Amino acid sequence: MAVGLILVSCAPSFRVRRLREAQVSAQLSLSDESRELPALEMEQAVVKDTMVVEDPEGNQVLIMRAVKDENGEMVAHDEIQAAKVTARFRHVAERGGRVDLRFQIRVPQQMQDSRWQLRFFPDMFILEDSLRLDPVIITGRQYRQAQLRGYEQYERFIRSIITDSTLFVDRRSLEIFLERNIPQIYRFKADTAYVSEDQFQSMFGVTGRDALAHYTNEFSKRMNERRKARRQQMYDKYVKVPIVKDGIRLDTVLQSVDGDFVYEYVQTIFTRPRLKKADIVLSGDVYEGDRKLYSMNRSEPLTFYISSLSSFVDPTERYRMKIVERRVSAQTACYVDFHAGDDRVDPTLGNNREELFRIRENLVDLLGNDAFEMDSIVIAASASPEGRELANLALSRRRAASVAAYFGGVVEHYRDSVRRILDLETGKPVFREQDLPRISFISRSAGENWAMLTRLVEGDSLLTESQIRSYLAALEIPDVDRREEALRNEPFYRHLREQLYPRLRTVRFGFHLHRRGMVQDTVHTTELDTVYMRGVQALKERDYQTALTFLRPYRDYNTAIAYLSLDYNASARDILKDLPLTPQVHYMLAILDARAGDHQQAVQHYLDACSQDRSFVFRGNLDPEISALIRLYALHDNNSF
Repeated sequence: MAVGLILVSCAPSFRVRRLREAQVSAQLSLSDESRELPALEMEQAVVKDTMVVEDPEGNQVLIMRAVKDENGEMVAHDEIQAAKVTARFRHVAERGGRVDLRFQIRVPQQMQDSRWQLRFFPDMFILEDSLRLDPVIITGRQYRQAQLRGYEQYERFIRSIITDSTLFVDRRSLEIFLERNIPQIYRFKADTAYVSEDQFQSMFGVTGRDALAHYTNEFSKRMNERRKARRQQMYDKYVKVPIVKDGIRLDTVLQSVDGDFVYEYVQTIFTRPRLKKADIVLSGDVYEGDRKLYSMNRSEPLTFYISSLSSFVDPTERYRMKIVERRVSAQTACYVDFHAGDDRVDPTLGNNREELFRIRENLVDLLGNDAFEMDSIVIAASASPEGRELANLALSRRRAASVAAYFGGVVEHYRDSVRRILDLETGKPVFREQDLPRISFISRSAGENWAMLTRLVEGDSLLTESQIRSYLAALEIPDVDRREEALRNEPFYRHLREQLYPRLRTVRFGFHLHRRGMVQDTVHTTELDTVYMRGVQALKERDYQTALTFLRPYRDYNTAIAYLSLDYNASARDILKDLPLTPQVHYMLAILDARAGDHQQAVQHYLDACSQDRSFVFRGNLDPEISALIRLYALHDNNSF
């Protein structure tokens, strides 16, 4: 019997030693491609053993699901599914900004033992980042039983903790004591009336808490508290390896060992700019209980090369027609304060200094612009409604003329300063008088600015609804002098005069320019369509929703690519059907027909694309819809392109 126990205990050590000596490892392998055929195509399509298509010369060609026999002849065949693919790389297609990476974790029989737990950790490397994927856990039957026994032991310990504190009271002894010594209290046993602690003590000379404490088993209570405090300690003792469900791709229990264990792993990733490939590497450990027995070597990487329909983007720059006008204008306004009834420009009054400086800066910028030449400046001044209309009209005209004279001086100062700077640099005059043409200042009166006053009143939060209605009623008076007189009788007139009227004394500037060197009034030219090119750039970067936002109005080939990438197949077809049948368009239509399950048309479009451009022979293996057709009908064996 002792010899048998020694042999059993030595068996795991012997197996671990064999693992180390042979460096046994789980392997990463690629899934069988035949299982990755697009679901839509395989479910909806009627798979034909033969089909008839046309070659570039219009001759009919018979396509069979066929292979070459030992004599080199093509013979029809049933689809053969490979059990294992040994290649270390695969081309996968991105669709809608997502890629499915499918691979197998193959665990050899030597690594499987009922007393062990195998923990495998796939790591993914993309661009400069690495990411640990969800682990795969394979648990032996005895290992899981040991885990469950640990939970059972811990549950028994938890059940031993008393949660009802009254169970520590010797209830029978307390009742006997009360019955013999304080019968008055014992009678309360069946009395449902409430007795306060003070009443109890005054009646019997002892508190209820004291009586309860006397007959409480303090030793048992302290032992129970110790058990409570040891809950985490006992959990760690019994549950050495918790059963974890979250963050694990697979946790399966092997009942028996009868060969290699294979897990089909699918990891979906979102594409990003510059993402061309992803590598998967596997590491793993063997555990017995909480003790690590063996760590396997990291596997060789599996490489997935990511293809995308964005590689079909047409990068040709797109231009749009633009009409260039010789004459252009610019508008701005400023608030210039004037003394009552005065038309002189006083830079020191109110906020005039800042406003006049702003206009002067705008004017200097326009005068120094290389593309435009100033023709004239129209200055229109408006007035507030107080006073007579004719007087305000004349006053606003004088104020406009005053502002025009002020900025006429600014222009002359600018001309002199430019001339002086050039003289100092060159030593001789460079600009003749006609090189800086005279600018016409045109002053106009805009009169009383009732339109702006109305906008200010309607947007004034300090005026009530009733006051605004009173103002609007006054507007119905056609004579503006009588209108203003009516407003003077309103209680809110002071607010209008002090807060709103000053804002009506505006001076508007209209700058009229023409393009230097341009003779014709209009010229038709082209410029790069930046909106379209932003859509093309987003398409290259695989940001399909953004690309579609920009490209949707154009309804061209690139728009169809965006629709196809988002799986908006009907919209893509609606565009492609009206385009010339280039190799690229044939290929896109082949993808659409394959998705719709129309193999006949899909194969025809694919062969047409290959006959026009041989590069599509190789591209077909990168897109799942086309590669499925190639395998299904052995297209590359049946045809020489």
